[in-house]
Amino acid sequence: MEELTYNEKRLMVALNTISDGVPAVLAGELNTTEEAVVQFAHLCADKGIATLERTVRVDYVLTDEGKHYSALGLPERQVYASFEGEIPMKDLQAHPLSRIAVGWMKKKGWITIDKGVVKKTGEAPEGDDERALCDPSAGGEGMAELIRRGLVEEREKVSYRITITPRGRQLVADGLDLREEVGAITREQIISGAWKELNLRRYSVGKLPKKVWPGKVHPYQHLIDEMRQILLEMGFEEMQGSIIQSSFWNFDALFQPQDHPAREMQDTFFLAEEATLPDGWEAVRDVHEHGGTTSSSGWGGIWNQDKARQKVLRTHTTGLSIQHLTTNPEPPVKAFCIGRVYRREAIDPTHTPEFEQLEGIVMDEGVSFRHLMGFLKEFYARMGFENVRFRPGYFPYTEPSVEPEVWVDGLGWVELGGAGIFREEVTAPWGITTPVLAWGLGVSRVAMLRMGLTDLRQLYRSDIDWIKEYPFYAGGRI
Repeated sequence: MEELTYNEKRLMVALNTISDGVPAVLAGELNTTEEAVVQFAHLCADKGIATLERTVRVDYVLTDEGKHYSALGLPERQVYASFEGEIPMKDLQAHPLSRIAVGWMKKKGWITIDKGVVKKTGEAPEGDDERALCDPSAGGEGMAELIRRGLVEEREKVSYRITITPRGRQLVADGLDLREEVGAITREQIISGAWKELNLRRYSVGKLPKKVWPGKVHPYQHLIDEMRQILLEMGFEEMQGSIIQSSFWNFDALFQPQDHPAREMQDTFFLAEEATLPDGWEAVRDVHEHGGTTSSSGWGGIWNQDKARQKVLRTHTTGLSIQHLTTNPEPPVKAFCIGRVYRREAIDPTHTPEFEQLEGIVMDEGVSFRHLMGFLKEFYARMGFENVRFRPGYFPYTEPSVEPEVWVDGLGWVELGGAGIFREEVTAPWGITTPVLAWGLGVSRVAMLRMGLTDLRQLYRSDIDWIKEYPFYAGGRI
């Protein structure tokens, strides 16, 4: 009894009188809100002096669009009734509902389409969805389809019934101290010592407070913003560019041979459009064919302008780096880009056809491979990866090249990208003679490691429960 709060005692006295009740009635008795009554009841139920029965009822309500179609019929029914036997598709498309209706009529087997002519199959029975639309309160088999189409909303109504237990009745019979409690002590009460005579409210420090779900940035976006802030603090400026690039900038300008496997349809998303080649493209052609004015012998063969003009969804953000250098050929240059890239990948826990990549370049007199490793170690350290090592790697557009690795407890050394110094064949066609340090890393891989995920797809799903529960620190790292 000593553990009961004033409000719990008041609820027990009310329940002892009315035996059991709903929050609305009890709220009137206690002169409080229904939500407060439920809260008091939860506390009493934890002590075994009351029971709280929760019931959920689902109601189905027509949306405004659903009400419209309930009166006139579903779009497919209206369009189906608008013609006899058969009709040319171009004529049927004149109906304002045809864009919605044609697919549904075909899905339901009401029509066939042959050589541009829509023909009725002869039968169009009333479906479960139509019957449910006429009387949504009855539920029915077609209700799920109507909800998916946005014609019906599912609404849950929660009700409670609170009942006193025998133990609770005994507590009331034994007598309860119904003096009001004091939850906050004033300065004057402390100075005068009056607080000693007050009936102080008891608090349980072991009871978890009610959770509050504020709006917040998606954890993955928060990580991307963190990376951006780190690079800005390190003195870099951000590059921007279109996700649609020409093959020239995506491949050729980076000295990737035109017969490279990555340029095949099974690896890259090609578009039907073509781009115009930029001024100075001839120097890139010469580098590919025979090395141009560089010390390289090139790839040999004949460089194809048509292949260079093909537009693609960018497969990396490195193409933006070389474009940035062509418009900023004088050192110093420190720039980065965090953007989405696209590759033809089968979707599985570690691969998706679109993902984010971080690209960085540094151009200045006297920079060396040692500076490159220093930049990377500093960046990874600020991201929370203290142990970094480098192993030799190969990339078509950098030499020498390395693959940075970080140590992750439980996983060991994990490769997080590629880096190197732009080859002479990449920079010379644009008159750039200063060394250019370059690196790229998969942002999603870093996110998986930081967030403890095993499935890459989790980053792109609208999993509200996961977003709610994931910790967020507004002033620091995740």
